[in-house]
Amino acid sequence: MALIILRLVFLMVASALGYQLARSDFVVSESPLLGWMSFVGVMVFAGGVIYADALVRRKRIDVITAVYFGMIIGLFLTYVFQLALTPLLPQSRELADLADWIRLAMATVVCYTCISVLLQTKDDFRFIIPYVEFQRKAKGNTPLVLDTSVIIDGRIADVVETRILESQLIMPQFVIAELQTIADSSDKLRRNRGRRGLDVLNRMRGDKQIDLMIFDRELPEFEGQPVDQKLVLLAKHLDGKVVTNDFNLNKVAKVQNVGVVNLNELANALKPIFLPGEEVTVRVMKPGEETHQGVGYLEDGTMVVIENGRQHLGEMVTAQVTSVLQTNAGRMVFAKFDRAVMPPPEQEA
Repeated sequence: MALIILRLVFLMVASALGYQLARSDFVVSESPLLGWMSFVGVMVFAGGVIYADALVRRKRIDVITAVYFGMIIGLFLTYVFQLALTPLLPQSRELADLADWIRLAMATVVCYTCISVLLQTKDDFRFIIPYVEFQRKAKGNTPLVLDTSVIIDGRIADVVETRILESQLIMPQFVIAELQTIADSSDKLRRNRGRRGLDVLNRMRGDKQIDLMIFDRELPEFEGQPVDQKLVLLAKHLDGKVVTNDFNLNKVAKVQNVGVVNLNELANALKPIFLPGEEVTVRVMKPGEETHQGVGYLEDGTMVVIENGRQHLGEMVTAQVTSVLQTNAGRMVFAKFDRAVMPPPEQEA
């Protein structure tokens, strides 16, 4: 509503300006028709400004402030340069126009250079004015730099769609290039994994509520470094964390004091907790390592090793939990056979 009111006020001001221009002595003296054309021209221009504003729905405050401050710095430097170059500029009246054009060209080049520098380095510093901070801060505490493994894995898309993560997601361009290389591989399995990763990335980019930024800059320290090291350096540069499923990258990042979010550890932490004596119902899928053991899996992938469950292969059984073992590969539940669920749910259906 506030935006609609603002646009209506802008149109009212534009119409007033157009009316004043149409009634001005200069326009009226030329032609009455020119006055109406001036009024219509002002209104068309105002409508074009509103249309352009409405067309760009997601405005980036970092880009706006970079242009704003770049313009201010450029104009200030232009003024300083003009003072320094005044003795060198033509002083005669005949060459006064040339001096004005030189000043205009200098102002244009300096302003463009300042804006360009700020746009390319806006992530490296903050614009701070007392009580107002113009930096486009990432949501959450720290940005999350995505690894190739989590994109191919695909679970990161499900996690961010729950809106539990408020941090900005950073997708480096060199990771996208690696995904493209994998997708173009001659090996069918690698090719399918790469294509799935690209599909997951497109899915995340298509969600307007996910704050995903493609980092396409090449930092000087990236030169000659492998992808894993680039990820660590980028996370350190952005004061962020690396999101990965790679065990080795996890260790390397921690050695360099870079935070890591491991999706496998997150998935294990979200698995249900079983206490000794609780009952668990599971289908016995295969024999265990011991002669009397059977193995089943819960819906979340947790392995359940059942004592005296080998003779109930293919059946749904109820077992009492005896212990739980947490490993790097996941959580294992050890249980003792209690009773069989007869008949199994599939047969009953």
